[in-house]
Amino acid sequence: MSIFTKIKTGRIMKPYDVNIVADYIILRLNADEKMSLINLKLQKLLYYLQAWALGINKERFMDTSFEAWVHGPVCRTLYDRFKNTKSLYSFISSDDVNDKTPETEIEREDIIFINYILDNYAGFSGAELEAMTHEEQPWIEARKGMDPMQGCNKEISEELMQEYYGKRWEEIND
Repeated sequence: MSIFTKIKTGRIMKPYDVNIVADYIILRLNADEKMSLINLKLQKLLYYLQAWALGINKERFMDTSFEAWVHGPVCRTLYDRFKNTKSLYSFISSDDVNDKTPETEIEREDIIFINYILDNYAGFSGAELEAMTHEEQPWIEARKGMDPMQGCNKEISEELMQEYYGKRWEEIND
């Protein structure tokens, strides 16, 4: 059973600045008192947003890449934004946003796409999301030959992400 429900897609999305999208996610999840958001979880949510955009629409959602770190995919840009103030398990709050109105920078259809990904993934903890990425081909392939706890900054192939999540999307919609 897939964690996804069906959604109509097929349009081309433009790549957004990862910080704008991160701010949107931070504000949305912090507005929901049932949700908690730590740095690790934010990284994985952004990864899944990029991965599914590549798989479904064959286009990057954000102008960034992800590296195959020990604890799963990491966007270096976002890591650098928080590295002096947050650890991997630090809570990310509304006070941590750069843009208090990121939704004004994102097209309405793309807000719907972000919310769709969040509806399917935000209920998982950071550790659960990490475990999920560790079982998926793009992260596994990028870390091929590495010891489990060995540092790695190799980029996860967007072509492999597109192929892997594209196949999963086809399976969901069959």
